[in-house]
Amino acid sequence: MTTLEVDRVRLSECTLAAGSRLEVARSEHPTIHYGFAGSGTVLVEGEPPIELSAHTLVLIPARRSATIVAPYPRGGAQRTFGGGQGSAAFIPGTGSRHLVGNGEAVLRLACGSFAAVHAAGLDLFASLATPIVETFDAHDQLDQIMIYAMVELASQEVGGGPMSAALLKLLLLSLLRRSLISANPWVERFSVLNDPPIARAFAEMASKPSGQYTVHAQSQSVGLSRSAFMARFAAAFGESPMSVLRRLRMRHAAGLLSANAVSIDQVAMHSGYQSRSSFTRTFRKHYGTDPSAYRAEAKRESGFETDSTREESSVVK
Repeated sequence: MTTLEVDRVRLSECTLAAGSRLEVARSEHPTIHYGFAGSGTVLVEGEPPIELSAHTLVLIPARRSATIVAPYPRGGAQRTFGGGQGSAAFIPGTGSRHLVGNGEAVLRLACGSFAAVHAAGLDLFASLATPIVETFDAHDQLDQIMIYAMVELASQEVGGGPMSAALLKLLLLSLLRRSLISANPWVERFSVLNDPPIARAFAEMASKPSGQYTVHAQSQSVGLSRSAFMARFAAAFGESPMSVLRRLRMRHAAGLLSANAVSIDQVAMHSGYQSRSSFTRTFRKHYGTDPSAYRAEAKRESGFETDSTREESSVVK
């Protein structure tokens, strides 16, 4: 897993008083919740209640909201499902510490979001449909990792972002290592880690998305029959090799467009497309917008525009 990259880390320490609720906003990336002390319940729409206690890690799919519920002292967390003495909407990372409710704290946890990419192309949690729940032990020291990562982010010192990302990578590696022994169904998402031939084929596509690949050539390169390769690839990724390749190419193209270093024709070529029209059709289907509009939006978000962008925009218009 040396190719695992973690970025866009947002973390906050949240403390809930008895009977309070923390409404965690939807995120474009997975949200992570790790219990430090006390107990509570995580509610995710369409899912059964998830019990959260010390050393329990809950990872919620992207674009899914969650509610953290703290129990009353003499009742269960169930009593608070219909409301509580405090409620607050919260976006992880908007503050280093967040307090909810009044009175004695009964639950303390880390709330955050992140992006995790394997081999420069595969979003490890992009197809995650249900929450991941795993309980670790104190000797795993994941609580210390989360605390150090939050300290780095809160310090706002040089290198704090990369340091927090490196720390969160350690936590995710612990989770992935757990996938090798856990009986929970979520581990099927990482079956590629246990299939070296399929991992090699994916790594080749991820390292050079512009390559002209065929299923026949890929299966031969890893020593599998075509049918075995297709079956094992689909089991690992939930989709065909060509579908994964298309996603890798689109991610690569999006990065080139955001970097604003080459023309759209060159982006198409570097992404494995022989014609700009074919590339544009695929990009529009994947991202819902044209490459030129995607680049313009990335430029607006960064507040940066080069002469080449202005010239290209004028030609497109």
